[in-house]
Amino acid sequence: MKIWAVRVLMLGVMLAAVTAGAQETPSGKVAIETKSIAVGIGVSWGDGKLTYQGKDHAFTVNGLSVVDVGVSKVSTTGNVYHLKKLSDFAGNYAAAEAGAALGAGKSAVAMRNQNGVVMELTSTATGIQFTLAPKGVEIKLK
Repeated sequence: MKIWAVRVLMLGVMLAAVTAGAQETPSGKVAIETKSIAVGIGVSWGDGKLTYQGKDHAFTVNGLSVVDVGVSKVSTTGNVYHLKKLSDFAGNYAAAEAGAALGAGKSAVAMRNQNGVVMELTSTATGIQFTLAPKGVEIKLK
């Protein structure tokens, strides 16, 4: 029984290594900066910039949740995947997978909207932990 468990574990590690090397090309890039964080609940709203097909597009964001107390501003950057047309970017995003642990105290989150667009965000400051608000994150193109 133990040998079977070890084989399954090794297979999982090998598959993870293969898929990590076969990452897809991002459709675009985003940069988000919060404007305000509600005291006590940590939910923020702010503005962002999507770079898609060589052009910058402004958007608003509402619903990133900051775990750390005393944080007044959060900046994140990341990649966008599965974006086929600009209008698919706007929408309500929910968690796509568990948050990733990164080196140097940074946090990351992946989220997906109703159009299948995926954003992978990483905090730009060390020690800032963020996640999605319970209702998700709302993105609106300006």
